[in-house]
Amino acid sequence: MASVKIILWKHDRKKDGTLPLAIRITKNRKTRYIFTGEYIDEKHWDAKEHTVKKSHPTSKRLNNFLLKKLSEAHNIALDVETNDSQKTVKNIKTMIVNDRNTNFFDVAEIYLEALNKRQKFHQENNDRGRLNIFKNYLGKSALDFKDLDEDLLQKFKNHLAFELKRSERTVVNYMILIRTIYNLAISKSITDRNSYPFGRGKVQIKIPESEKIGLNREEVLQLENIEDITPAQQHALNVWLFSFYFAGIRVGDVLKLKWSDFKDGRLYYRMGKNKKLVSLKVPDKAQAILDTYAQEKIKRTDLVFSDLKGVDFNDKKYLTTRVKTITRNFNRRLELIAEKLEIDKKLSMHIARHSFGNISGDKIPIQMLQKLYRHSSITTTVNYQQNFMHQETDEALDKVINF
Repeated sequence: MASVKIILWKHDRKKDGTLPLAIRITKNRKTRYIFTGEYIDEKHWDAKEHTVKKSHPTSKRLNNFLLKKLSEAHNIALDVETNDSQKTVKNIKTMIVNDRNTNFFDVAEIYLEALNKRQKFHQENNDRGRLNIFKNYLGKSALDFKDLDEDLLQKFKNHLAFELKRSERTVVNYMILIRTIYNLAISKSITDRNSYPFGRGKVQIKIPESEKIGLNREEVLQLENIEDITPAQQHALNVWLFSFYFAGIRVGDVLKLKWSDFKDGRLYYRMGKNKKLVSLKVPDKAQAILDTYAQEKIKRTDLVFSDLKGVDFNDKKYLTTRVKTITRNFNRRLELIAEKLEIDKKLSMHIARHSFGNISGDKIPIQMLQKLYRHSSITTTVNYQQNFMHQETDEALDKVINF
C-alpha cells in the first residue's frame, strides 16, 4: 500500500527563506513528490504532526487546504491500487497530478522559474515572450496536454510564419520551447508519451542552416577611417572594433572588462558564456582604443568602457537587462554608421564575430581558429567557419565553367 503524507521540502528555499509544502508518495521504498504551491517558514511547520503550527497567521486555512489535498491524494492512490496493485509510485503520482488538471502553461511556469534560478535571465525573458504569443494565439491561458496535438502545432507554425512574418529559425525556436516544456511534463509524470506530438511521422524539428555574413576587409577599413560621426556613434564603433580586434569577443564580455584584466600587453578574462579563461595578445589597434579611454581611468579596477558603471554585477538579472539595453543602443548607432558609409550589410555588435570569421576565411588553420574563438570542440569551429571558407568551392566552380 502506498504511503501519502504532507512534508516540508527543504531543498528549494525561496529568497524570502520559505520552503514549499509537498505531498510525498512512497511505495516499495520509491518516492515521488507533488508540490502544493504553498510556502511557509520552517519555524511554522510541525514535522511530527505534518501540520502547520498555530503560530502561522493563516494556519487554519492552510491546514484545511492541506487536509483536502491529502484526502484527495489518498483516495486516488487507493483507487489506483484497488484497480491494479502492480501500479508504481510514478503511476500513482501521474493520476494525482492529472486529477489536479495541471496544464501546459502551469508546467511552462516551472520551466521559467528554473531558468530564473539558473540565472538564465535573457533566455527566460525571450521564452516568456514566446509563451505569451502562444497564449494570445490560443486565446486562453490554459491548455490541456491532450489538446496539444500535431494539428494545433502546425496551425501555430503557419500563424508564426505567414501572419506574424517570423523567420524559419524563429519558428523552430518556438517548437523547441514547446517540446522542452512537454518533455518536462513527462519527466514530472504530469503527462505521458501516448499523445506526444513530436518525432518521426509527427511534428519534426529541423534547425535550418543560418546565414552568417560578416564585413570584408575593405568595409572594416571604412569603419576604422570614418570621420564626422557623433561621440555616441564613435563610442559604439570603438566597442565594435575592440570586439573585432579580439576575434569577436561578445559584447557582454567587452562591457565587463576592467583595466586590471590587461597585463604585460595581454588581455586575461573569463568568458561569460562558458566561463573559460582566455588570454590574448593586445593588438596595436586595440591598444590605440585603450589609450583613448585611459584618460578616464582612476584606478585599476575601473571598467574600460563605462557603460556598466554603477551596476551591481552580482545582480545578474539587472546586469543582463542593462547589457541588452546598451547593445540595442549600440546597434542603432552602428546602423547609422553603415548607412553613412553605404555598407549594404546589417551592422551590429554580433557581426563583429562574423566579420573576423569572414576575413580569416581560409587563411588560418582551423585549430588556431578554435583557440581564437574559444570553442570547446573543433567541430563547433568547423561548423562555424564553413560559413566563410569559400576558396576551394570557388576554385572548383571556376574549373568547371571557365572554358
